[in-house]
Amino acid sequence: MAKRNWRTFNPHTLREAIEGCKDYALEKHRRSVEQIAELAGEDSQWTVYGWLRDGSIPGRKIKTFQHACGCDFITRWLAHSSGMLLIPIPQGRPSGVDDVHRLQETVNCAVHALLGFATGDMDADQVGGEINSAMEALAWHRENVARSHQPELDLPRHE
Repeated sequence: MAKRNWRTFNPHTLREAIEGCKDYALEKHRRSVEQIAELAGEDSQWTVYGWLRDGSIPGRKIKTFQHACGCDFITRWLAHSSGMLLIPIPQGRPSGVDDVHRLQETVNCAVHALLGFATGDMDADQVGGEINSAMEALAWHRENVARSHQPELDLPRHE
């Protein structure tokens, strides 16, 4: 199985978002469905399998499920399906060369997707996802630069 580029993963359905969270937990954190269920406070792994089967999850369980998986794909899908963009809150820290290279790669992928759409090689959903990723990355860098005059404390994050 080829590894996904999780930075640009944009689910198109709720089912895809739930499956993406499960796959991310397995690939990045080596967590099985049973471990995800335990971390999410569920009595049984079969509850999580039910969410995967039905392509739905109770709203009150979204945050704990995403925390157990270590990603926010359901929240991102909810925002994108409502026509909104999300960016993590920037801390005003200086961007490194690697950060700028990742930004350039993301923007290049969006332009490539637009060209693919113009030639009929890509569908609108794929292009929309790439453009969302690019706009969110640019918005994050914009806000990070704006906050650079007063950066936040570098406190440890609990995930």
